[in-house]
Amino acid sequence: MTAATVSFGTARPSPSNASLSGLDGVNFFLAGILAGFGPYLAAYLADQKWTQENIGFVLTASGLAGLLSQLPGGELLDTVRSKRAVVVAGVAMVAVSAIIIAFQPSFPLVFAALMLQGSTGGFLGPAIVAISLGLVGHAALPERLGRNQRFSSTGNLVTAALMGVIGYFLSYQAIFLTVAALALPLFVALARIRTADVHFGRACGSPDHDMPGLPARASLRSLWRSPGLLTFAVCLFLFQLANASVLPLVVEDLVYQGEKRSSLVVSALVVLPQIFVAVTAPWVGQRAKNWGRRPLLLIGLAALPIRALLFASVVDPTLVVAFQLLDGISGAVLGVLTALVIADVTGGTGRFNLAQGIVGTGSGIGASLGTTLFGVVAASFGRTAAFLSIASVALLAVVILWFFMPETRPSTER
Repeated sequence: MTAATVSFGTARPSPSNASLSGLDGVNFFLAGILAGFGPYLAAYLADQKWTQENIGFVLTASGLAGLLSQLPGGELLDTVRSKRAVVVAGVAMVAVSAIIIAFQPSFPLVFAALMLQGSTGGFLGPAIVAISLGLVGHAALPERLGRNQRFSSTGNLVTAALMGVIGYFLSYQAIFLTVAALALPLFVALARIRTADVHFGRACGSPDHDMPGLPARASLRSLWRSPGLLTFAVCLFLFQLANASVLPLVVEDLVYQGEKRSSLVVSALVVLPQIFVAVTAPWVGQRAKNWGRRPLLLIGLAALPIRALLFASVVDPTLVVAFQLLDGISGAVLGVLTALVIADVTGGTGRFNLAQGIVGTGSGIGASLGTTLFGVVAASFGRTAAFLSIASVALLAVVILWFFMPETRPSTER
């Protein structure tokens, strides 16, 4: 099975403007909601006199819940006809979790709330991608994913700034009440997406998925026999294995060096790449149709070993911030192309969302292992050795992509 030979359907989708603008709003507000469970959560729990061990435990449990939900979430999305209902359920779970954390920050309840919130990671984001595919079809998916990424990054930036102001002038508790309140405008935006515009078969990677007399879905073996999917999953595993520990190591260095502006520098390290992603993601979507997927993937993955090598030799905060912009390149490319490549290699199978779960699981495992592995390397051999090791792993992902990853762009786009 290759993306160049499968059929992606001949009928050109024509979703309404209301559905498309509604999807913009969903991406914006969902990113804002999830932003509240970032660094603000650890700060809030610390403010509640939690120990570092307990904070680390509940955050790890939440990440593990998200990892374990990837495959069931993908299978759910390939089976359930209403992807909007899945989004409603996921957002409601996140809102309930935020309310519990805001009013009852005891260990058992916060643990339960974060397990609930973490479990949405396997289906909430992928459901937005499935809705996008169901709305616009495979041919228009590159531009749509670029637009999704732009609104998501913008929502993340705007909401992070808002929550910072709320936390400063009010309290950390108010941040989580804001998270819950953001569910309301998200539901309004979601209601604008018309059910009739989201084609069930297209949203699962097969336009004929729900037509009588035709096989509903390809077998699971078809996924494991796809060299493009397996190679891509391995590359993303290695990329996340290397990438997950870069920013934590840089931030630790700034603190250990006694950098007076460390909080401002850390904010710049997080915010500036997001701005870069918001600006360039639509361009990446357009170029994916013209250039193909493989050249952009090489650029996105190659930015990481370069960034790691630069961090290994430079400690000046200003240069560190400048080099971190390379993370924006990787973020823009992978933010758009991850779902697009999966859609390419699973076209016609009806297993698109399950394949998202497979790749997401591999990426999550890589990120989880990376923070521990390279943290140990840094503690044992120093920061330079850690960044050189990160660069080696990241370079291996580039080499595998170069030699083994086929171009997945369908022949109809060439």
